[in-house]
Amino acid sequence: MEKVIVDCSTGETTVVPLTAEEIAANEAAAAQAEQDRLAAEAEAQAKAAAKAAAEAKLAALGLTAEEIAALSK
Repeated sequence: MEKVIVDCSTGETTVVPLTAEEIAANEAAAAQAEQDRLAAEAEAQAKAAAKAAAEAKLAALGLTAEEIAALSK
């Protein structure tokens, strides 16, 4: 893995290999991003399941689909 360093004052670019620490930091950041994505996905699924359960309970009480939709606005 490499990184590009650009000197804005001269326009000179340099390509250098990443250090072991930089590689480890990138891997840790990627792992954290994946954990965050999975947590957000699980939260969205939990919210969807809770909404569906609430709508089912309202329907069991006799509300129509239109009435339930009006409550969620």
